[in-house]
Amino acid sequence: MTAKSRPENASVTFINIFEISAEHLDAFVAQWEQRAALLSTKPGFLDFRLHRARSSDTRFQLVNVSHWESQEAWEAATADPEFRRRVQAAQDDPRTQITSSRGLYDVAVEFSATAPDTQ
Repeated sequence: MTAKSRPENASVTFINIFEISAEHLDAFVAQWEQRAALLSTKPGFLDFRLHRARSSDTRFQLVNVSHWESQEAWEAATADPEFRRRVQAAQDDPRTQITSSRGLYDVAVEFSATAPDTQ
């Protein structure tokens, strides 16, 4: 699916990857959970998943994947002043020093598990 063929209000996936040291993970996750709880009440929210690396040697220790009914819904939710205040507080907190990279994505290729052939 190309961006040109995407319907105007198609659902979107928001992905944010975080570089964060192991000693800051728990504090960051607690703050992230509070921000996610706030966003989960917003119109257009579908789901969140915060993935944690199994190894402390992994460059990106956390990966956030969320789904929204539309880009407009995501933009409206993340423009909320309380959400922005909480994000700024997390960025300013020395206990949660992070580098993040984020963006909105559309599915480019999709595969699903198939049932085994029983013949």
